[in-house]
Amino acid sequence: MCFRMEHSHLRGTAALLNTEVDSIRDFAKVCMEDLKMSLKLPRFGKSFSPKKIPPRKSASLSNLHTLDRSTRELELGLEYGPPSMTIGGQTLKFEDGQWISESGGNVSVREVERIKKKNLQLEEENNTLKLKIEILIDMLTESTVEYHLMEKEVEDIKSQH
Repeated sequence: MCFRMEHSHLRGTAALLNTEVDSIRDFAKVCMEDLKMSLKLPRFGKSFSPKKIPPRKSASLSNLHTLDRSTRELELGLEYGPPSMTIGGQTLKFEDGQWISESGGNVSVREVERIKKKNLQLEEENNTLKLKIEILIDMLTESTVEYHLMEKEVEDIKSQH
């Protein structure tokens, strides 16, 4: 008897679930139809037409842009190469982010390498000397503190006698 009751209760629950599922399906269909209708509506209205863009004004009133490059270089002396300058009789050219001596001047490439090597050596020596100075200052500070402590001890001993 208990089994029959549970079975009939399950049938009722299943029927209730079926009606719930059907109502959810109907709701989903209505939502889909609304979505389809909203997608069919024109976004900008029926009379959408963008404003006409006015023609651009000429960037230059000059006719130099009509000349070819070689003619411009001859007429105006324009050179489109990398920037260069002359300082103290030495010509420098800017290439790959660095100023490079174009004329070579009085200095050879070997001389430049030798000077760079010597500069590096002197920087290392300078760093070593700075370290030695720091050590000597620390030693002097320590000696001064010890001297003052000993002097104070001597004064304390004198004052006791």
